[in-house]
Amino acid sequence: MKETKFYYKNDLAPKLIDTIHLGSCAYIEYDKKLLLEKRSDSNRWGLIGGGLNIDESPEECILREIKEETGLVINKSDLKFIKVFADPSRIIEYPDGNVVRSVAFFYFVKLHSLPKLICSSESSELVFFNINDIKKLKIAETHKHIIDEFLLNRGTYES
Repeated sequence: MKETKFYYKNDLAPKLIDTIHLGSCAYIEYDKKLLLEKRSDSNRWGLIGGGLNIDESPEECILREIKEETGLVINKSDLKFIKVFADPSRIIEYPDGNVVRSVAFFYFVKLHSLPKLICSSESSELVFFNINDIKKLKIAETHKHIIDEFLLNRGTYES
């Protein structure tokens, strides 16, 4: 089976025609651990998130995606918008040959109790990882730089 491929600042990325994919993703934390999904379309780890529907805001998108991919129902008040990641080198190539530029609205969610997670068909696993263990994982290129930047600037984002 052909896998989804992710590119960030990579000259070997396939060339785009004119498709921009808008989406939202979230750094979901419990007890200083990050929730990641192992994507069933690429066998890579990534943040919880997905594509923006035409009739929803980025905030509505991430609340829907969190529920669909994990079973968690998050209150709007628990969402903190961090920033938009719109570097034109954020490219995704899907198994069907579709190539898109990915623009992601990024959020932070801190959970206060250990949730019961329900894995969707889009993922093979949902795991809370210690920050040190994340470095050993094969993370989608379009999410790795988001995680790295968040961890580097976390103090700024939390103030």
